[in-house]
Amino acid sequence: MYKALIRPFLFLFSAEKAHHLAFSLTKFFFNLPGANFINKSLFQLKSPKLERELFGLTFPNPVGLAAGFDKDAKLIDELASLGFGFIEIGTTTPKAQPGNPQPRLFRLKEDKGIINRMGFNNEGLDAAIQRLKNRKSKVIIGGNIGKNKMTPNEEAFNDYEKCFLQLFPFVDYFVVNVSSPNTPGLRDLQEKEPLMKLLNHLMALNKKQEKAKPILLKIAPDLTNQQLDDIIEIVNETKIDGVIATNTTISRDNLSTDETRVKSIGNGGLSGKPLRNRSTEVIKYLHVNSNASFPIIGVGGIMSAEDAIEKLEAGASLVQLYSGFIYEGPSLIKEINKAILKA
Repeated sequence: MYKALIRPFLFLFSAEKAHHLAFSLTKFFFNLPGANFINKSLFQLKSPKLERELFGLTFPNPVGLAAGFDKDAKLIDELASLGFGFIEIGTTTPKAQPGNPQPRLFRLKEDKGIINRMGFNNEGLDAAIQRLKNRKSKVIIGGNIGKNKMTPNEEAFNDYEKCFLQLFPFVDYFVVNVSSPNTPGLRDLQEKEPLMKLLNHLMALNKKQEKAKPILLKIAPDLTNQQLDDIIEIVNETKIDGVIATNTTISRDNLSTDETRVKSIGNGGLSGKPLRNRSTEVIKYLHVNSNASFPIIGVGGIMSAEDAIEKLEAGASLVQLYSGFIYEGPSLIKEINKAILKA
């Protein structure tokens, strides 16, 4: 029904309008009597064989929702009923910020891709925390944290610290996002020295808590092998819990979409099917060259159950969806979990 009716309707609108419309329709539908029960029966698949023990957490299944879809924790309960094993909110910044000017979200239908230059638009820490306080489901929540656009890089650790400390009681794990291409200068924080400083600072804060929580690093797919070697060294030295590979790419290689249209869209991070191969390459490189010394969450171009299995076989312990969820719909979650049980 999603691909036959709902997606064609949503695709009549611009990508960002469709996103907001989808949120409104989801809220409306879930308030109907029996809607939650129907969704659970249609989309959820439960089995002990799907459970994964990772970072000291028990994931009911290895298929999660990537950050960026529900930035402000507005649909936690609704999305949980669709069968996700975990949901990542954010990227959250200390202060609310509008992000980059619109239009800033574009579909590449021929490629099953999405280009975005949202720029960490979000309602800020306080709004996210209030919604997390009021959620009803017990789904595992990841907090993806970043810096405000106007915060200079040399002061970035203050923003990450604030997000970490204030979100700490309300999320199950953290993701340090230094890899979005849409905040000026942010990717500079992926360089070895500033990244070591930031992660060591957060780990020191973590150790002061009554019970530490997992901290992961989200990296770009555009890193060289030498930079990936640095990432391996950084993870092992700082003792963070793992890596999310990968964020969106600035590459525009091998697209079917008309080159003129791609150029007219301009800057932004590309996600979806065109990212699949590179994301898998990064996962495999990290897994092999680290001797599987840390867990990896695989994300990027998962449009089918086969794509998810490919990520897992490359070395990912868990996977996340974003563009695939938009193009293929919620049935993709169950399809992946069925394939995992058969594998």
